[in-house]
Amino acid sequence: MSKKLTAQQIEQQAQKLGIQVTALRAVIEVECKGSGFNADGTPVILYERHIFHRRLQAINWITKSKEWTKQHPDLCNPLSGNYGKYSEQHAKLERAAKLNRDVALESCSWGIGQVMGFHWQVLGYDSIQAFVNAMYESEAKQLDAMCRYIEKNNLIQHLKNKDWAKFARGYNGVAYAKNQYDKKLAAAYKKWGGK
Repeated sequence: MSKKLTAQQIEQQAQKLGIQVTALRAVIEVECKGSGFNADGTPVILYERHIFHRRLQAINWITKSKEWTKQHPDLCNPLSGNYGKYSEQHAKLERAAKLNRDVALESCSWGIGQVMGFHWQVLGYDSIQAFVNAMYESEAKQLDAMCRYIEKNNLIQHLKNKDWAKFARGYNGVAYAKNQYDKKLAAAYKKWGGK
């Protein structure tokens, strides 16, 4: 079975959400530049050190989060940024997993939709490992996670209305404008033939 997403799978998910295929294609393009996997077959991820720090604090590993901020500032830090190259992301994840595996997996955005691992429970997965296994399985499973996220966060209407700013804010957070997610979505939608 191919790991690559098919046009039919995109159409099925768009139909399930009740949105235009072109709108869903726009989100896929903007979120992950069109591929959910690296050349080596691993899912595309972005390791986020500030999420690792925040998630450690959420499980009351306060002392460890402070200690690791000093020892491993690229892995654990209250500040976002310092992401490094895409080619370095899995190595960062491996290092962080030696500190706390579940929190490390939760601290990455995964696959075609760049869905954060810590959403696994609200998206209906049995565990963080079940979520990660799905991300490794196929782009169709990655798209399913993305669509679950869109649905759970009440973003379907924004896609129907082509309200790219409201969608981008709900999907990417309040800093969406800094990265021009709304403008990128609008451009991608037009590119795919959306009107």
